Amino acid sequence: MLFSRLGELAALFFKLGLIGFGGPIAHIAMIEDEVVKRRRWLTSDHFLDLLGATNLIPGPNSTEMAIHIGYIYAGWLGLIVAGVSFILPAVLITSIFAWIYVDYGTLPQISPVLYGIKPAVLAIIFNALWGLSKKAVKNRKLLIIAIAVGLVVLVLHVNEVLALLLGGFIGMIWLYPRNQNKTPGNQTNLLIALLTTSTSWPTTSAIGTVEVSTSIPLWELGWFFLKIGSVLFGGGYVLIAFLQTGLVQEYGWLTQQQLLDAIAIGQFTPGPVLSTATFIGYILAGIPGAIVATVGIFLPSFVFVAALNPLVPRLRSSAWTKCFLDAVNASAVALMVVATLQLAVATLTIAKSPYLDIFGIAIALISTVLITRYRVNAAWLVLGSGLIGFAGMTLGLVK
Repeated sequence: MLFSRLGELAALFFKLGLIGFGGPIAHIAMIEDEVVKRRRWLTSDHFLDLLGATNLIPGPNSTEMAIHIGYIYAGWLGLIVAGVSFILPAVLITSIFAWIYVDYGTLPQISPVLYGIKPAVLAIIFNALWGLSKKAVKNRKLLIIAIAVGLVVLVLHVNEVLALLLGGFIGMIWLYPRNQNKTPGNQTNLLIALLTTSTSWPTTSAIGTVEVSTSIPLWELGWFFLKIGSVLFGGGYVLIAFLQTGLVQEYGWLTQQQLLDAIAIGQFTPGPVLSTATFIGYILAGIPGAIVATVGIFLPSFVFVAALNPLVPRLRSSAWTKCFLDAVNASAVALMVVATLQLAVATLTIAKSPYLDIFGIAIALISTVLITRYRVNAAWLVLGSGLIGFAGMTLGLVK
């Protein structure tokens, strides 16, 4: 029974890692479709609780969701199998690109395929958001909290984690039933202990012309990425800031161009963007460097989830922390909506008249109908849209 479950986890998350274009929001949408709607391993409410909790710890959210689900479905072995299976495709593909880059000094061009995939990813995200929002935004107060959190992020550019905490604490106070004469007590102490994280950010040094080191100790490379994995809130853009400050400016291990190439690889390969670490590790120290960098940046996620997962039911069992978690869930959906709007603008607009990408919009609309009306699997949407994008650019239908 256990081995059967482990096999199911491995097959599912390897597939999702292989087709997981579009970043963490798209990954979470695909995971939700598979484990909640198709397989019914979790309820929507449980999935939302995990999503809200995951947003409050460092690391890649989609990878941590995979690890959570693996732990719930098959225990400690499931935790490892689900996480490794989800990460592995990105690591393997990135390693191949790194080998090509080191040997031939160039990167493969797959932009036509990505052109078709991106609008389909919007449809997958929309489908997930529609279902999650109906579960998370359960009343008018939660709707107001969600809108407020979305606006402070979109308009005031408040950090996402701070916005989630703000929404959660507002919900804990506003939603708490006043007829219960209880104080936050131990439940709030538990919550504060869970949310309190001390972080140390790399220091900045002056930018200058540097040469890439060819004799970097593996332990130092692993330690660098372990520190990043332990404090990384905010996803890919924050990762870029860490890498720029540490690898280019402080240590001088990479040139600016090599960093840009590494970031490009992370953007157009499927799976977690943190697989950029695999590319960098290979450039700096070959296969051993790729392994050390990959383990370093992803290991904290496994540790954080293992510590967090048993606490989620306890958070739900208290009236105070239940209100907090409800508000965080609604806020997390709001953040997904904001990110989706930004992704849609970037994907479906062009610099010249008519300023809208008609071909891309058509792919997005057709994909939305297929996934919402006919329940077409996300894997087929991604593959089919990629082929359509490739054909459209090859035939000159898209410029």
